[in-house]
Amino acid sequence: MDFNALAELLFPETKDSPADMEARFPERDLPAGANVTRIGPSPTGFVHLGNLYNAIIGERVAHQSGGVFYLRIEDTDNKREVEGAVETVINAMNYFGVHFDEGAVVDGDNGKYGPYRQRQRKEIYHVFAKHLVQRGLAYPCFLTAEEIDAMREQQTANKENPGVYGKYAKCRDLSIDEVKANISSGKEWVLRYRGTETDEYIAVEDAIRGKVEMPRNNMDFVLLKSDGIPTYHFAHVVDDHLMRSTHVIRGEEWLSSLPMHVELFNALGWKQPIYCHTATLMKIDPETGGKRKLSKRKDPELALSYYQQEGISPDAIWEFLLTILNSNYEEWRLADQTADYRDFPYSLSKMSISGALVDLDKLRDISKDVIGRMPAEEVCAGWLKWCEEYCDEFAQLIKKYPERTVAALNVGRQAAKPRKDIETWKQACDFMSFYYDETFSIKDQWPEEVDEATRKLFFQKYLSTYDHSDDSSAWFDKVKVITDELGFAVKPKDFKKNPDQYKGSIVHITNMLRIALTGHSNAPDIHEVSHVLGEDIVRRRLEKWA
Repeated sequence: MDFNALAELLFPETKDSPADMEARFPERDLPAGANVTRIGPSPTGFVHLGNLYNAIIGERVAHQSGGVFYLRIEDTDNKREVEGAVETVINAMNYFGVHFDEGAVVDGDNGKYGPYRQRQRKEIYHVFAKHLVQRGLAYPCFLTAEEIDAMREQQTANKENPGVYGKYAKCRDLSIDEVKANISSGKEWVLRYRGTETDEYIAVEDAIRGKVEMPRNNMDFVLLKSDGIPTYHFAHVVDDHLMRSTHVIRGEEWLSSLPMHVELFNALGWKQPIYCHTATLMKIDPETGGKRKLSKRKDPELALSYYQQEGISPDAIWEFLLTILNSNYEEWRLADQTADYRDFPYSLSKMSISGALVDLDKLRDISKDVIGRMPAEEVCAGWLKWCEEYCDEFAQLIKKYPERTVAALNVGRQAAKPRKDIETWKQACDFMSFYYDETFSIKDQWPEEVDEATRKLFFQKYLSTYDHSDDSSAWFDKVKVITDELGFAVKPKDFKKNPDQYKGSIVHITNMLRIALTGHSNAPDIHEVSHVLGEDIVRRRLEKWA
């Protein structure tokens, strides 16, 4: 076989050589030790937690080393492509604070190593496809889908590995005249890599999993599909070489493809990047109690849009994912509770290889801590930004009462043990609703220990002695006097010790006052809340029950 003639027959318009491509995409001028990483999502319109999970790894590995993090769109499967999907990916990453140094942007590319959309790199792949044909390492295959299906049935019946290899590679040794005849008759073809039948094993040092040993590839796998667009396998190898990626971060589902990728790197004479195969995102199944993979169909929390709609702070998502990604993150956070999470020395070696558990209860606890550490002004800005997109009613209230809102968010924030009432921006709308007359309502039941007559008498007495200028101590002394006058124990332990001597305790009295002012029995300090609301609102709300 004249492989040069075959290459010219298959790729007559491809004139560039591999050396031309190496010159077009030279080694990056970066400091020693700087890493180059990327994410390569498919433009399906569905951006999931796994995308962000791997993006954070890539961003940390690159930026902690003074390197480059870029976005590549892997759109080789145009049947799955959704219009506007690239913008969706970019917007989602921006929302969660993941920023790229170069790569695809909404209306094109930003960087010297593009195009960053694989379908636009067709001519580049053809240079290396032609090169492999010239060396006898790739060939055109005219097998139809029906023929391949029949072959797989036969292999299954014979208990053989399915695929095109060895005696099943029917087109591997076609003559150039047979190839010409097939093309002339209009038969479609794909370009296959010429595998080697061998019992050899390969060994790859995975940065997360350590040494991985697998049988060497012996399959005649597809490099180019019938439309000339590459498969993921070929595109990944060519792109990560020419874009000079130092690390390939991807899910463990790609481990089975590793022999093909190693084969291609070796065949093309290129240095292999460091592979980092991440653990699958898991959850505890509420029905079985066991772990299972997060499902697009069953689990709304797989979609990044879920966290945006729930109003979970991007900072909380980062901290949550860092606890999953590195086993020592929580210890680091406990040692320095005010540090920026980006100061954490992230390490690939501390990643787990077992399933990464997504626990939403833990996420919400982390979110409470994250928001609890924010200054009130920052909380207000984050909440308003979310409300402007998802809850216009509260967006308008925040803008109408900016000073009251910030003061309300400061309640309990300066205490020795600061309150952590807000866990999401969505939940903040419910929690903060009592600070605005427009959304205030009584949510909880009055204490059973306080009958209607006593309740009315309490509020009459309370309002008659209420002085908005009282400090916390003077205010509480007045509450204690009224409590005693109404036959309730001023000290809760007295009521607990002698319940028959009292109608209830001061706890029931203050809960009643708390409900009247906030609608809830569990709410922040009444004295602080009163001063945020202002005297007019306090009196108006309490007079309703006097």
